Amino acid sequence: MEIEHINDDTIRVTIENTDLEERGITFLDLLGNQKQIEKFFYSILEEVDIDEEFQESEAVTFQVMPNNNGLELFISKGSNFKEDLSHVDDLKETLSSSTLNENLKDSDNDEVEEYIKQDNETKEAIVILRNFEQMIHLSKVLYLESGLSNLYTYDNNYYLHLVFFTEEMNEKTSDEELAIALEYGEKSTISSEVLQEYAEKIMETNALELTRYHFK
Repeated sequence: MEIEHINDDTIRVTIENTDLEERGITFLDLLGNQKQIEKFFYSILEEVDIDEEFQESEAVTFQVMPNNNGLELFISKGSNFKEDLSHVDDLKETLSSSTLNENLKDSDNDEVEEYIKQDNETKEAIVILRNFEQMIHLSKVLYLESGLSNLYTYDNNYYLHLVFFTEEMNEKTSDEELAIALEYGEKSTISSEVLQEYAEKIMETNALELTRYHFK
């Protein structure tokens, strides 16, 4: 973890994925639990604010920017950052609006629409992952030839919803790609409709690609 005092009112803390692991937390954990993210932020503040200048301030705000190796946390006292930039919404907005996500999403949405118009066959599967580390490892070995991947969190587990465009697959079958996924998780009986209704969607359309991008 690296600390930089940008000015008298702002500290930048660079937190790597290994730092998160040492604290028993993952980047995705911070997306789904408001209390956990606040507790994490203030624990970092206690570590870096040795003179307690920020902790004694009436207004302390946080801004989070994820990067390939972890995240950067900007801690500000006073009004350097707008309060509406703090906490979990920053993480969700940054991840969902990343350039990679937008580019992949636009191209895949066109592909999906065209595929559906042609009344082509698809196959769906949902894989339950006990922790996000399994998702990271899976993303490094599973490259969908033609299909989509959505990631949900529900009841303290992660659910990877895979949609295979079977008629567009030449090198591997959907069963072969699903077999790879099942090396890291288990097939779930929960339907995609249940996930859409009750679970929180973390990554849409390109969950495998986004995980590879953000967690190298």
